[in-house]
Amino acid sequence: MKEHQNQSLLNSFLFSLILTSAIFLAELIGGIFTRSLALISDAAHVFLDVFALGISYIALRLSALPADHRHSYGYHRLEVLAALANGVTLFAIALGIFYEAIQRILHPVEIKSGTMLIIAIIGLAANILVAVILGREQHHTDHARKDINLRSAYLHVLGDSISSLGVILAAVLIKVTGLPWLDPAASILIGCIILTGSYRVTREATHILLEGTPGHIHTAKVQRAIADVPAVSQVHDLHIWSICSGNVALSVHVVLRDTESGETATVLGAISRMLHDEFGIDHSTVQIESQGCDCLPCES
Repeated sequence: MKEHQNQSLLNSFLFSLILTSAIFLAELIGGIFTRSLALISDAAHVFLDVFALGISYIALRLSALPADHRHSYGYHRLEVLAALANGVTLFAIALGIFYEAIQRILHPVEIKSGTMLIIAIIGLAANILVAVILGREQHHTDHARKDINLRSAYLHVLGDSISSLGVILAAVLIKVTGLPWLDPAASILIGCIILTGSYRVTREATHILLEGTPGHIHTAKVQRAIADVPAVSQVHDLHIWSICSGNVALSVHVVLRDTESGETATVLGAISRMLHDEFGIDHSTVQIESQGCDCLPCES
């Protein structure tokens, strides 16, 4: 089932990549022809969508490679590095848009608003289609295990849909009022949308790379849940981190009350099942300690 879902995700990324590339070329050529900075800015944003989807597609394929003796966790973190690269490029392009917008405000140019409007509407329709495709993949993924790479690509496309609306609005207002500064004003709005997406994606990717606790998991709740398992006396040295966005790891030391030696495996199994069922943690390393006895390391 998982292999089928991964193939479906890869197919969705590939189709979205092809369609988004077509949008980019149409908006870039249209922006140059109409002399619209807003349309060129949106084309730049779409280019980042192409870049994001391309990196995401490659990362998904590479992350499926099996673990080896040099990479015991496999290549899952490639998806996080891809998301981080997407966030950084978003930030850089937003600064470039702001600079060009200021230049256009100081030195206005005539805009062909009619053609600009037609191209922007086509771009919006295509962006909505891509957003629906990626959104469907997100809907089919468990909330606790959503792929940060998929989410970052989805945010790229969703943000571009919003910016396309801004271009359409600017084209309509320019056609009605004849005010050329509305074009760079729309591009500044697009830049703000890009910056917001950049911050969100970069923050989450950095959090994973710094091995922070996943946002949907509260360490105190996990500790209390482990302590509530029968025969558990104490819980300490609890660490929870993400190998990648959908792969959470945990290590913990657990002190047991006086138990028979055969009961240790039963307690370990109970802890592992609880971590999986309540918190979606599949990779757990639990060191069982009996009071007054030597430590017995166990892994599930």
